Amino acid sequence: MNVLLFEDERVGQLAPVTIGRPAYAIACGSFRLIELVRELGAVRRTVRPHLRGVEQADSPDEMFGDGLLDGPTLLVNARLVPSPAAVAQLRAMIAADREGIVANGESVVAALMKRRLEIPTFGDGAALPAMVRKLLLPSVAADLPLFDYPHDILRHHLQNVRDNLQHRIRTGYREVADGLFVAEGVTLGEHLVTDTRGGPIVIDKGASLGPFCYLKGPIYMAPGSRLNEHSALKDGVTLGERAKVGGEVEASIIEPFSNKQHHGFLGHSYIGSWVNLGAGTSNSDLKNTYGQVNMDYAGRKTPTGMQFVGCFIGDNSKTAVNTSIFTGKTIGACSMVYGFVTTNVPSFTNYARSFSQVTESPVEVAISAQARMFTRRGITQRPCDEQLLRDMFAQTRTERANYGEPLPPEPLLL
Repeated sequence: MNVLLFEDERVGQLAPVTIGRPAYAIACGSFRLIELVRELGAVRRTVRPHLRGVEQADSPDEMFGDGLLDGPTLLVNARLVPSPAAVAQLRAMIAADREGIVANGESVVAALMKRRLEIPTFGDGAALPAMVRKLLLPSVAADLPLFDYPHDILRHHLQNVRDNLQHRIRTGYREVADGLFVAEGVTLGEHLVTDTRGGPIVIDKGASLGPFCYLKGPIYMAPGSRLNEHSALKDGVTLGERAKVGGEVEASIIEPFSNKQHHGFLGHSYIGSWVNLGAGTSNSDLKNTYGQVNMDYAGRKTPTGMQFVGCFIGDNSKTAVNTSIFTGKTIGACSMVYGFVTTNVPSFTNYARSFSQVTESPVEVAISAQARMFTRRGITQRPCDEQLLRDMFAQTRTERANYGEPLPPEPLLL
């Protein structure tokens, strides 16, 4: 069985999360979709053109360009919320061995095709779903939700993380205390306090916890992640591979290689990869009115239906010491923020609005910073990594041009 992951025309609505990553690589409930669908068959994937270089370098055998794919093939939308329950429904479609389609409004969620499939132009998000809809395949009833906006990632994360961790536990961990599961090579600091009444705590290979930490499940710490001394993780936190965390974190996703090493509160938020949060950085995840949080996406007010929503930070962004981020704000990729973040921040921006300075950050700065961060983690920056940053910079020009205030020409001096 071939499994073809595809990005559709709505993947851009997930910015800043998807500016530099495919939608199937979003961590939610401790899993990524790409990890789970490999259980179904040989995976092939199509992505937006600017992501192709890094994806091919990382997984050359799974990338698919123009051409023919012999059936049977299961098409899966990259925006599908990752969960074992979703995979079980996809497995049922395969077992039924009948052509069919699962749709969510105008979006194609999944389709099983037994015929030879001609892949449209590589990275054209609208072409493949349009082709599938024209085939008028029989409808298949399934509950397969999609990510539409960044806040959906947080909502589904909190809904699924407990069940997802129960599935993960079955793959082999050792229970060292009630509800506390560890893999090989885990270091647990002295005087660790755990509360697993709300869900399990799963610590993966080589992760380490300092002394005097408090963990309230459900929690997942990925391989090589680190929790500093006197830290607290609560109510649905997942840490990505080799993430380094300190202070207080609640109900949040932190992607691989990001740093929040010092004191400060992070709540109900999504943090991309290679992000560094300066000491004392804190965000608000609750309005003073205790009302529903509304997000601003590309100038459109979007209700979340949620009372607790923090911030969404794109890959490679940084915050200065004692940065304060207001409720429901997005910070684009490769940006540097200072002071009070009271509005959304475009990608590749030096944002110090409280000091009346908002300027464009040159792509060369992001490339140099990435090279230094990679070196500190023993990773070599490849030409495709540098090119991805250049492509991200070009793709987000409109985002900066449409920012609500004119960008002053002077460089940021802080």
